[in-house]
Amino acid sequence: MAAASTGRYVRVGIAIAVIAILPWIVPSFAVFDLIFVGAYAIGILGLIVLTGMNGQISLGHGAFMALGGYVVAVFAHALGWPYWASLPLAALASGALGIVIGLVALRLAGVYLALATFSLAVATPSFLKHYKSITGGFGGISLDSVTTPHGIPLDPERWLYYVTWAVAGVAFLVTALLVQGRLGRALRALRDNPVAAVSFGVNPYFYKTLAFAWSAVLAGVAGAFFAIATAYVSPDTFTFALSITLLIGAVLGGIMSFWGAIVGAIVIEFLPLVAQQINAGAPSVVYGVTLILVMLFVPDGIVGGVVRLIRRLAGLPRQPPAFESSIPPAAPIAVDQPSRE
Repeated sequence: MAAASTGRYVRVGIAIAVIAILPWIVPSFAVFDLIFVGAYAIGILGLIVLTGMNGQISLGHGAFMALGGYVVAVFAHALGWPYWASLPLAALASGALGIVIGLVALRLAGVYLALATFSLAVATPSFLKHYKSITGGFGGISLDSVTTPHGIPLDPERWLYYVTWAVAGVAFLVTALLVQGRLGRALRALRDNPVAAVSFGVNPYFYKTLAFAWSAVLAGVAGAFFAIATAYVSPDTFTFALSITLLIGAVLGGIMSFWGAIVGAIVIEFLPLVAQQINAGAPSVVYGVTLILVMLFVPDGIVGGVVRLIRRLAGLPRQPPAFESSIPPAAPIAVDQPSRE
């Protein structure tokens, strides 16, 4: 156990070092792309909690991102608030919407929940277009570009890069602390065996709604950074395709691992660019074929495939996915079940 914890800390330390160094060794345009990778990673992390840990499929996280982005844009444009002051409000607004959608989602499961959340993603652009006095309608809202605070020796791109990844680091840390305790055990139990989980005192209404709310908070923060990075929001920024893209990133990266959020974010940001270089006439074909190949050969995502390969080369036994219970799902709940939420 100690060796596993040490290895985990080493991997995290290496990741932090790489993130800190990258802006100084890549071209300036790539720094801008890496800002979006950080935003995507935050949004995908929410799906890993909601879908990977709890089994609730959402195709509507683009709507939460839209809310977060528009909250930042409206407060900055209409009231002149600094971006960083409105970022918590974006998280709170998205979390509140997540609670509402989570309460509705309690009555749905599987494909029905996916379709319900997909309808939310489809309706969001139309909704934004009909309130021009607030959202700017079809034209959206233009914002001032980010500037580096006085006294910090960084250009605006690198400054925003470090802020984005610092917030992403906090999001990952807080999420890890949340899911390591009773919350994580309850979510896994409800995913694996809902009947057994309820019999051991797990309140599905509380935990499923909480998972949806936290996932929405992360999506709202991701949407806020989209707005800040582009200095512009419009209904076309947050179409239903964004929700599909987030889910694709979660599945390709590895929906059972936090590392899958970062890997998936890298894939969905750079794979379309690579596909464009391979075949400028039909990049979507290259993109689609790549997705099919990845799912055929590494169905547990890129992170899962890499872990399996390393363990096989090292002669180690197969390890279950990071969020998959290796014991009956209700058993962990029985350990600390003094009361019900």
